[in-house]
Amino acid sequence: MIKRIRSWWMHKDSPKPLDITADNIPEHVAIIMDGNGRWAKRLGLPRIVGHHNGMKAVKRATIAADDLGIKYLTMYAFSTENWKRPKDEVDFLMRLPQEFLAIELDELIERNVQIRMMGDKDKLPNHTLKAMEDAMERTAGNDGLVLNFALNYGGRKEITDGMTLLGHEIEAGRLKAEDINAELIEKHLKTHGIPDPDLLIRTSGEMRISNFMLWQLAYSELWFTDIYWPEFNKDHLHDAVAEYQRRTRRYGGLS
Repeated sequence: MIKRIRSWWMHKDSPKPLDITADNIPEHVAIIMDGNGRWAKRLGLPRIVGHHNGMKAVKRATIAADDLGIKYLTMYAFSTENWKRPKDEVDFLMRLPQEFLAIELDELIERNVQIRMMGDKDKLPNHTLKAMEDAMERTAGNDGLVLNFALNYGGRKEITDGMTLLGHEIEAGRLKAEDINAELIEKHLKTHGIPDPDLLIRTSGEMRISNFMLWQLAYSELWFTDIYWPEFNKDHLHDAVAEYQRRTRRYGGLS
């Protein structure tokens, strides 16, 4: 008999609790958190209010993922292209990790969550980087859910940087061009040691991956929703996982 997790989550329009199978939970879920500004605009509010409410959705998604038994949750928090936004908005976004961790870190530690970050540190403000590094240090010994923030991250730059490192290895005579394979490339990516995402979620109705984990998403299941990120809750994560479980992953072969 198939073991099932009986969820206590309820859809507003459904009186029945939802079920998902416990033996097919995605190990790694990645989320493109999109629509903060449009959510705020729809309500006649400043964009930064949308970003602030998006921070609350991060906590909801993290708790929901932990409760489901998801092992890795990667959040696309700030891309290498987001620096093009107005300075006041960028400055606000750079303060959010500090605020989020100041409020939520103790509870995350109680939940045995480990904080990680992938992205280029050089351009990050000192206060942002310090908040992230302090959280990573305090949670380094935790072995529960890995909450991985993609901060100042871009998929093309990640691959370019990895290829540059491999090029230096070849120049130094430590590698030959014919030694390069998929496994070696993976070792030079920022996600080394983390499995590729099984499931990618993107909110706000956009249907693209926007330079996010270009190598790692090769065989991920994609799930899009019109919900803006500040509205995202455990029901939406549950819907995404339930849809994931209805699909058959063939990796180019036959089921």
